[in-house]
Amino acid sequence: MNTPAPLATDSLNTWLDYWGHVHVTGIDLGLERVIPVAEYLGVTRPNAKVLTVAGTNGKGSTTTTLAAILNAQGYKVGLYQSPHIYRFNERIKLQGKEVDDQSLIDAFVAVDQARRACDLTLSFFEATTLAAFVIFKAQSCDVWVLEVGLGGRLDVVNVIEPDVAVITNIGLDHTDWLGDTIEKIAFEKAGIIRPNIPVIFGGQQQLPQAIQDKAEHCQASLYAVNRDYFYQDNLDGQTWSFASAGTTLNLPVGRLALENISTAVAAVLLSGLNVTQEALATGIQNAQLQGRFEVREIAGKTVIFDAGHNPHGVEFLLNQLRKFMQYNKQYTELISVFSMLADKDIKSVANLLKNSVLMWKIAPLTVARAADIEQLDDALQGLDVQHFDSIKTAFQSALDETKNNQLIMVCGSFHTLEAVWEYLEECQ
Repeated sequence: MNTPAPLATDSLNTWLDYWGHVHVTGIDLGLERVIPVAEYLGVTRPNAKVLTVAGTNGKGSTTTTLAAILNAQGYKVGLYQSPHIYRFNERIKLQGKEVDDQSLIDAFVAVDQARRACDLTLSFFEATTLAAFVIFKAQSCDVWVLEVGLGGRLDVVNVIEPDVAVITNIGLDHTDWLGDTIEKIAFEKAGIIRPNIPVIFGGQQQLPQAIQDKAEHCQASLYAVNRDYFYQDNLDGQTWSFASAGTTLNLPVGRLALENISTAVAAVLLSGLNVTQEALATGIQNAQLQGRFEVREIAGKTVIFDAGHNPHGVEFLLNQLRKFMQYNKQYTELISVFSMLADKDIKSVANLLKNSVLMWKIAPLTVARAADIEQLDDALQGLDVQHFDSIKTAFQSALDETKNNQLIMVCGSFHTLEAVWEYLEECQ
C-alpha cells in the first residue's frame, strides 16, 4: 500500500513492475475499490460515445473493427483492449496508433495519486485500465471503444456507463471466476447492459436467457444475430452481405472473422453515430489484429498466428483456416507450433485441431501457468509430436523443415505467439 511510487521520469517498465506489486492479487474482481478512484479521476461519465464489448471470444476482433470503422469516418477514437501480446502499449490506441510511453507514465502518475488520495490499492489490471480512461479523457476522444477483460459485471471496464453494449458470444472459459455453465457466464457478461441502450448479441449459439432477462429488466433494445440482423458470405472471396430491418449492405471481406465484423457493423449502425457505407467498407478493410488469424511471410514460409486458447476460439480458427485453404489451394498440410497454459482445456483444443494438423512441434512455455510437456503430450496422445526445449527452437525447426505445400500455424496461447515474436525480433 505504501510502496514508494516511481517518478514521472522513470521508465514504463518500472511503472508496470510497480503496478504488478502494489496489490496482493493479480485478479481481484469487484468494483468497490475501483469506483472511488475512477470518480476521483473524473472518468466515469465521459463526454464521448462509449461502446463496451464483452464476450468469451471475438472481443479483440470486434473492438478492432469498431475502432477502424469509426476512425475511417473521422472520429477521434480511443481503443482499449487486453491482453497485449508483445508490448503493453498495444492495449491503448488513439486513432489507430499505440499510445506512447510518456503518455502512459503520466496517466500512471495520475492514477497512483488518485488511489493514494482514496487510500486504496489497485490490481495491475485495474490501474492500467484506469490509465487508459485518463488518456482518453485528456485527449478528448469522441468515441471510447472498450474491451472487457474478464466477465463483465465486476470488470473494471464496467465502471464506465456505455451507450452501446456488445456481447460477442458466450463460451466456457475462466470458469473458476465466472461460473461453470453458459447461463452463469452469460449473467456476468450481461452486467455491461444499462437502461435504454442498444444491446447487440453476436454469438452463434442460442441467445442465453440471462442476457434476455437483463435486457428486459433494463428496458434495453436487444438485437441478436440471425434474429434481428443477418450476414452472409457471398463466397466470391471479395464481398459479404449484411441485412437488418430496413438496411441491406454489400461490404468487402476483411482480414478478421466475419462473425465479429458483422457484430461490429451492427453495433455501429445502432450507435447513433453518423457513419457512411464508405467508412464501413474502409474500416473493415483496414482492421487487422495481431494474433487473430494473422498471416505472415517469414523466411519464405507462410505462417499463421492465432491466439485461440479455448474450444470456441479454436472453432473460429478452424473456420478461418478452411476459408484460407479454399482460396490458397497450394497449401495441403499444416504444421503446428503449439503450447498452452495448464488451466486451459488442452484436450478439447487438441481434439478439435487433430484432423487438421499433420505434425505438432511442442514445448513448454516460460510463464507461471504453463502446461508441462507431459500435460501437452497427454492431450496429443496418438498424434505425430516432436518435443523441443523452447517455442523458439520449435519454431525454427518448423521454418527449416516445412515444405512448399505446408503452412505453419503458431497457436494455443498468447504466450506461444509472444515467444515466437521475441525470437523473430532477436533474429533481426
